[in-house]
Amino acid sequence: MSRKLSRRQFVAATAATSATLITAPYVRGAYAGGRLSMGFWDHWVPGSNKALADLVNEWASREKVEAQIDFITSQGNKLLLTIAAEAQAKAGHDIYTTPTWWPHTYAQLLEPVNDIMVPVLAENGTVNDTVKYLGQADGKWLGVPSCFGSQIRGPCSRMDLMKKYANIDVQAMYPAGEPPRAENWTMEAFLKAAEDCYRGGFPFGIGLGETPDSVSTAGAIFQSFGAELVDAKGNVTVRTDAVRQALDFYKRLIAFLPPDVPAWDDASNNKWLIAGKGALIFNPPSAWAVAKRDAPLVAEHCWTHGFPAGPKGRFTAYAPFFWSIWAFSKNKDAAKSLLVHLSRPSSIEKLVVASGGYDLPPYESLTMLEVWAEAGPPKGTLFHYPNPYNHQKLSLAGSPAPPKVAQQISAHATMTKMCLRYFQGEAMEKTLAWAEGECEGFMRR
Repeated sequence: MSRKLSRRQFVAATAATSATLITAPYVRGAYAGGRLSMGFWDHWVPGSNKALADLVNEWASREKVEAQIDFITSQGNKLLLTIAAEAQAKAGHDIYTTPTWWPHTYAQLLEPVNDIMVPVLAENGTVNDTVKYLGQADGKWLGVPSCFGSQIRGPCSRMDLMKKYANIDVQAMYPAGEPPRAENWTMEAFLKAAEDCYRGGFPFGIGLGETPDSVSTAGAIFQSFGAELVDAKGNVTVRTDAVRQALDFYKRLIAFLPPDVPAWDDASNNKWLIAGKGALIFNPPSAWAVAKRDAPLVAEHCWTHGFPAGPKGRFTAYAPFFWSIWAFSKNKDAAKSLLVHLSRPSSIEKLVVASGGYDLPPYESLTMLEVWAEAGPPKGTLFHYPNPYNHQKLSLAGSPAPPKVAQQISAHATMTKMCLRYFQGEAMEKTLAWAEGECEGFMRR
């Protein structure tokens, strides 16, 4: 890989049509017998890949298309490395999974999909603001939002431990089938609960490493204080009272976390919960799902719920995926037809069910599917996972900075590094000066 590619691409990360496109075959006959290749993310949840493959093959059989599916793991960054290689070669799959930041990274090499997004949005309802922020550039949709792999990394609490040590009934605060009653679930209440559970021997498992779980949690907490390192216009805004407040909060919180959290990766918090060592983590339901299989006595006490609210509101970490079409695809019409099929409500529900509720549709009308109400034990444990009442804002670490700058803030774990520097004794102003220099460097890349 050339230096130019790794620096500018790998790191940096409306033609309306009739709504009848949703129900009618898009280009039958124009590509009968043709071939369409897909590079999809290799899902963590067993059975999810098969559900997606079944939907593709159902469409391919009807439209007389030869479908070739490759499921590509994100382990070792293989998914991202393959994207980079195909972008450099201008050859590869027709459709590719583009996680979170990557539509903007390769915007110049992606086929706009405004024509199919119009009917998709007409049927499914609008998407959340984070999806718009990541999926659009210069008025063009760079990919179709995918529920497959999209996730919220919100709190998953041990109800028994939170009640015993912190006197908080999270099930009553977020009752299944009902709106939240979380007026008192604030950052200060969260901090006190962290201290109480720490003193009870079951600390919260919140990472301070450089991988997405740690970074996304820091992003949501910073945003709850109104703390932005770079604003939407591209101005560096590190030296603000809001950033200072976020750092002060983290300094108090870290004192009640496990001592090795600076070294945690994305598996560490899962293991912490499953092993029965902690009272709360921030994670999609994969940790609970594994606990249900391997540690059922832990799983039956788990409850997924909303983020605590800060002075500027309640934010929760969100990571959406997209399905994009390369501009150099040889079968764009077929690719668009398939993405319409995968975006139908019936298709989306099949994917969500196959993932056990892990996958999150980005559309406002699809946040109350039965799978989340029925999941258990305990029954209803995932009801509030998809944010059904929009009581918290979905957020992304590094936003609202321009996406290519925000991507670097996230990729370099600037916020978690700031928190650790300040906690370890560095003067506040020195920490801010370091972060300011980092962000100014990101602006020049």
